[in-house]
Amino acid sequence: MTTSTPVHVGPEDEGARPLQPARLESREERTHRLSVGVLVVVVGLVLAVLTFSTSGTARFALSNVFDEVQLPTFGLPGVPVVVLCALACLLAGAGFLVGRLSSRVRALAGTVAGVAFVLGFLTWAAAGRDLPFPVSNQFSGTLTLATPLVLGALCGVLCERAGVVNVSIEGQFLTAAFTSAVVGSITDSIPLALLAAVVGGVFMATLLALFAIRYKVDQVVLGVVLNLLAVGLTGFLFDQLVQPNSSDLNSAPLLTPIPLPGLSAIPFFGPVLFQQNALAYLAIASVVLVWFLLFRTSWGLRVRSVGEHPEAADTVGISVRGIRWSAVLVGGVFGGLGGAFFSLAATGSFTKEMTVGNGFIALAALIMGRWHPVWATLMALFFGFVTQMASQLQTLSTPMPSQFLLLFPYVATIIAVAGLIGRVRAPAADGVPYDKP
Repeated sequence: MTTSTPVHVGPEDEGARPLQPARLESREERTHRLSVGVLVVVVGLVLAVLTFSTSGTARFALSNVFDEVQLPTFGLPGVPVVVLCALACLLAGAGFLVGRLSSRVRALAGTVAGVAFVLGFLTWAAAGRDLPFPVSNQFSGTLTLATPLVLGALCGVLCERAGVVNVSIEGQFLTAAFTSAVVGSITDSIPLALLAAVVGGVFMATLLALFAIRYKVDQVVLGVVLNLLAVGLTGFLFDQLVQPNSSDLNSAPLLTPIPLPGLSAIPFFGPVLFQQNALAYLAIASVVLVWFLLFRTSWGLRVRSVGEHPEAADTVGISVRGIRWSAVLVGGVFGGLGGAFFSLAATGSFTKEMTVGNGFIALAALIMGRWHPVWATLMALFFGFVTQMASQLQTLSTPMPSQFLLLFPYVATIIAVAGLIGRVRAPAADGVPYDKP
């Protein structure tokens, strides 16, 4: 007969929680955590250095001079605010480097560091200046500048979720800008100009689908070639056709802000959110539409399936090529609308290579947003915010060289992609041609 020795359970053991296995940090997660920590510490040190060139009070205006309701302009003491923001960044960076923080606390620390850097940098730039920093203009301009980026990112989301790499967003933008400018100038009609932009975007999408899906051309190389085609074709037509008749063929009507009744009268938020042009409203609606199509419809399920595992999709009767064709063409609609922004909302005319790399920024927003329409939109807003901030700082006559201010949005995007986002996983079949067995 076997007897067992009773185990005494002390009061300190009663109600004790079961031990949870410690979560091991992967090598990729550790590298990402350390890179973010170093980056946050560096921006904290930059703010600390800027403290020595900060003097006076930084003023921030919540209203434009033309707003019916004038909100007060408030001031912040320059040196204390910059010092506090630098300390916040340094502490957050130290938390990342030590590695003792949970994922939620790290996300909170990263958010605090980002807000602290923006606040500290703007305080340094506005401190002691004759003009206040226009906060309302900053956010309103952010939405305006992000409009084509949002539409371009949605174009890329649809294509790459279906397994087709779209590096030719820039070419779609440029072609759509040209067609909308010419048709808008001839007809003096904004709806027809938008329709022409959609046709231009779908035309480039058709070329992408034809060579990528039908002829299985390397999709990255194909995207570069299509961009060069758009540059050459629009440049040739502009020189030979449009420029000699610019008064008739290059004077498109401009989109004007459309204030929404009631909402546009809300102080601060009204001018920022509810006095935008039609393309801005359309971009916001497009985010909801693309999200709904991808995650709430059977077509979206098929798109995601052929982008992740086309062989499995084919075995259940889904036409892989047909779904990819449809996704690329629908993406071309959004790419065309994004290109219309440059000629119908920005300038009212077309100039050669006027998209100036915004298609590639939309591609970066797509990757930073992990191929999700909502997150890609947030990344597009990030770039729009940085671009608008660089423009506003030029009006304040900050000591920062104007050449760097022009580069600032692109530098910020590179830093965000390389240091903050970390490793992302594209759809498994993205860029892989499908050969039906």
